[in-house]
Amino acid sequence: MEVNGAVSIPDTGNSRFLIVSHQTGGIVDLLRFVVSGNKESADKFLQYSDGGVVEHLQRADDSGRGGGGAVPDHRWVIFVSVIVRKLIAIFGKPMEWFGYILEFILNLLSLNGNFFGLFYNILHGKVVMPQRGSETFISAIGHLDGRINLYKSETLNKEIGEPDFWQKNVQLGIHRALMDLCMMASKLAYENAKVVQNVVNIHWKMHFVDFYNCWNDFQKEMSTQVFILCDKPKDANLIVISFRGTEPFDADDWITDFDYSWYEIPKLGKVHMGFLEALGLGSRAKASTFHEQLFMNNLKFTKLENDATIAPSESSESSTTFNDSDGQSVSDQSSDSERLTDTGSKKFKLDIPERTAYYVVRSKLKRLLKEHSNAKFVVTGHSLGGALAILFPTVLVLHEEMNVMERLLGIYTYGQPRVGNRQLGRFMEAHLEHPVPKYFRVVYSNDLVPRLPYDNKTFLFKHFGICQYYNSLYIEQNVDEEPNRNYFGLRFLIPLYLNAWWELIRSLAMGHMYGSEYEECWESVLLRALGLFLPGISEHSPVDYVNSIRLGKKRSAQMSSL
Repeated sequence: MEVNGAVSIPDTGNSRFLIVSHQTGGIVDLLRFVVSGNKESADKFLQYSDGGVVEHLQRADDSGRGGGGAVPDHRWVIFVSVIVRKLIAIFGKPMEWFGYILEFILNLLSLNGNFFGLFYNILHGKVVMPQRGSETFISAIGHLDGRINLYKSETLNKEIGEPDFWQKNVQLGIHRALMDLCMMASKLAYENAKVVQNVVNIHWKMHFVDFYNCWNDFQKEMSTQVFILCDKPKDANLIVISFRGTEPFDADDWITDFDYSWYEIPKLGKVHMGFLEALGLGSRAKASTFHEQLFMNNLKFTKLENDATIAPSESSESSTTFNDSDGQSVSDQSSDSERLTDTGSKKFKLDIPERTAYYVVRSKLKRLLKEHSNAKFVVTGHSLGGALAILFPTVLVLHEEMNVMERLLGIYTYGQPRVGNRQLGRFMEAHLEHPVPKYFRVVYSNDLVPRLPYDNKTFLFKHFGICQYYNSLYIEQNVDEEPNRNYFGLRFLIPLYLNAWWELIRSLAMGHMYGSEYEECWESVLLRALGLFLPGISEHSPVDYVNSIRLGKKRSAQMSSL
């Protein structure tokens, strides 16, 4: 049944799911499954809630309910998913160490004036050593694009304060300066808390609220990051929630992007299992935990929310704590079993819900909305962060948080992977398209990530919402789906490589074409060169998403007709 426009889910833990595992079974088993559809081999990689994995895949249609006939390419899709994830897992530790060393070297060079400056400082014994976690330590993503200032920030700050700003601009759907703020916030989410606070407060002249390290049930660690800012500390008009995306050297993040596992929420639809785990809303190791986290813990946490507020710890390794006396960061290094939260005269043991991104952010958001009565909020993220950005309000609707959803201004995602099936899309479109569109999914050119997971009749993953697509000339077009939706289309192969060459050549001339602000650093040019071998990877860089927003032009009627 429905309550206040939101779905009330039956109290059942028997929801359907499909888990595609890369950790069990060997290459021989995988080949047997690909060649002959061997059931014993399939069972080593696939776990289906109702049993009969092979039969399910053969009869799956777009709704996942059967009746669609045999699906000829499902084995190939599973093969690619499992192989890619196995390879990523093999190189996981080397990737991690390479990224660790690379970030150290990049920061060492930047802090000492690049190569010649470092050489000079070595000779004079004045080398500045990078300190990871400090306000001067920048991520690899930050080195790809060193821009930190907002596009027309003075105009945005002034307009946000005007009483009719939302009516004049947001009803049109797209506000360029707001989109730029969201993209820059998505890029900034890759940095540590001190860098984020420094940029928000000093460079953007806004108010940094909090930075959270939250529990990721897939990675089994506090690896989901999100921060919150307001346009000003008092009487704020805008609240921004920004989720961190796929980190380039984090194997688990990439494995999540290539994962095709799903969990079905009754009446809502099928949702990507890895993204639910990143929000801390269940674990594939025990599928019933999704129901427990989504429904049972929601009831408990809602009661706890009424008595406490959430504050993050100052240390990136410490846990989230409750503190209803203020909203400042509190350091708490105690173990899970010893960690307590003080809410007046009551004490609660800190359990998993209080450490998950969804529950932590929801509680803080509700407190901010109460504190700033005129404020609206936007949710944003790049890559994996974009997936979490759209799932966060999805679960708000599931939990019938309609008072919160009424204050939603928009969701802006950049290079976001698919998060669920068509049923989920239709359900959320009903909540995000009326009275005006509130969900905008930005895709640049041949970016690989928005074309994952695979979209076909077996795996059900479908995009929804407005797709604001930019080609490699930064020409903007609103489309239902980006071209080459599954990336592997053979007819797009030659254009993919030609476009990669064009982007490499263009990167050398961006400063001359558009001004010094758009001049690409040597790290970005090097990534473009890598794109010659792996087209679609370099297009995922935040550089092109920032450029698309700032340089993007609407496709003319003449161009559309051509």
